[in-house]
Amino acid sequence: MLPQLVSWQQDHGHPFQFMTEASINLSDDAELMGLMSEANFHKVFLGIETPSMEGLRECGKFQNAGRDMARAVRTIQRQGLQVMAGFIVGFDSDTESIFDNQIKFIQKTGIVTAMVGLLNALPQTRLWDRLQSEHRLLETTKGANTDGELNFIPRMPAQTLLSGYRSIITDIYSRRKYYRRIHTFLNNYSPTVKAHMTLCDAKAFLKSMFRIGIFSLSSPMYWGLLARTLLTNSKALPAVVELIICGEHYRKMRNSLLAGH
Repeated sequence: MLPQLVSWQQDHGHPFQFMTEASINLSDDAELMGLMSEANFHKVFLGIETPSMEGLRECGKFQNAGRDMARAVRTIQRQGLQVMAGFIVGFDSDTESIFDNQIKFIQKTGIVTAMVGLLNALPQTRLWDRLQSEHRLLETTKGANTDGELNFIPRMPAQTLLSGYRSIITDIYSRRKYYRRIHTFLNNYSPTVKAHMTLCDAKAFLKSMFRIGIFSLSSPMYWGLLARTLLTNSKALPAVVELIICGEHYRKMRNSLLAGH
């Protein structure tokens, strides 16, 4: 499909930018990643789940186990694809070290948009059946794994797990850690996306200059990051501005989670 999509995009002036989901072994296929970049894919969501090998085996993520996941992420970023990723805590094999290990992995890889959730048991899954047989289910899940609630009895003390989860969100979406992650992302990112600046984009950029660049505690980091981007990787400026603006939203979500508990 991709060669046809590449041809169509070229014929029509690349009107669309695409994002998709994939598994981390995408990094093994240089031809596929190259075609995705040519077709104007610019983001990919990976289910990384956990840096713990025991946790990966527990959830059946065998394509993640036994490989250098940080190197895989960098490989994908260098192909012009911004990596977003999902992470989970609460596996039976998790110990209290998992919270710090998740933070270190997310910061090391420069995965700016890191969706970290608590393990939830979904009906008609192997996990659901196992926990039911072990009499560990508490209620039917709401389907939201970022609300700070559990629907099963974990191996780790529940309060330890919930506290550790909140510590991850508090840490990775603090201003300093978030901007540091964008800098790490810039070290690896080689943008290839062909984008067209719209009036809406220009307005968003100008608003960010005032709301974040002047009237925000993020102001020094905002201008420092913009300057560094313009000097070292100017093609990444649209992605960086988008990430900066998204960061303000992520902090609101973080504060809402913390306020609710």
